[in-house]
Amino acid sequence: MLETTALPRKATLSPPLDTRHQVETPEGIDLPLRPAGLMVRAVAFSIDLALRGLILGLLFIVLAFLGNLGAGLGSILLFIVSWWYMVLFEVLNQGRSPGKQCMGLRVVQDDGTPIGWSASLLRNLLRFVDMLPFGYFLGAISCLQHPTFKRLGDLAAGTLVIYREHPLTRPQLPDVEPRRPAVPLTLVEQRAILGFAERQRELSEARINELASILAQPLHLPASGSVVELNAIARGLLGPA
Repeated sequence: MLETTALPRKATLSPPLDTRHQVETPEGIDLPLRPAGLMVRAVAFSIDLALRGLILGLLFIVLAFLGNLGAGLGSILLFIVSWWYMVLFEVLNQGRSPGKQCMGLRVVQDDGTPIGWSASLLRNLLRFVDMLPFGYFLGAISCLQHPTFKRLGDLAAGTLVIYREHPLTRPQLPDVEPRRPAVPLTLVEQRAILGFAERQRELSEARINELASILAQPLHLPASGSVVELNAIARGLLGPA
């Protein structure tokens, strides 16, 4: 009898870690969000905690001169700063407390829309649950286990802490009059001319002239003044600002 050797089964590879979270807008557009992890959120919370402590410390120093009245006002201010500091900043400052703003974070709803009063109040009131049984134990475990790093307050309120995306800006082109090229340009040539014009601030004069002479040959431009001509063509490719 022939012996058959069982082939080892191919190991199933885990999907790669992806920190992008896609949400679909009512218009059917996919909106990519980048959830913030535990460590950067902990740093942001520490900044806010220190700032709240500083505010309360300064207020208590002033209120100490008012005797019993100051003690009563201090209790009220302690409640307001402790429970409404985060809520007011998150709702009135586009989801950003000072700590989150320093770390480039913001809080949004699960669908990417700005956070509202009820959601912000709920996620902040549930911090005492995240802090059980000590520190931020339950909140940290929840963040580490959830694919979008949500603590229990975020799960209940339907919110998400994300990195703020900075809008992309094109480099400034040299200020020259736009013109059309004398010959039709391929897409590769157009990209090369735009790249040349955009990177000039980073290049030495010798390198600029060298690149200009290379680009000028297929465009039938004179060697002298090719830099200005290429910049003018780049301006023309972008169209009116």
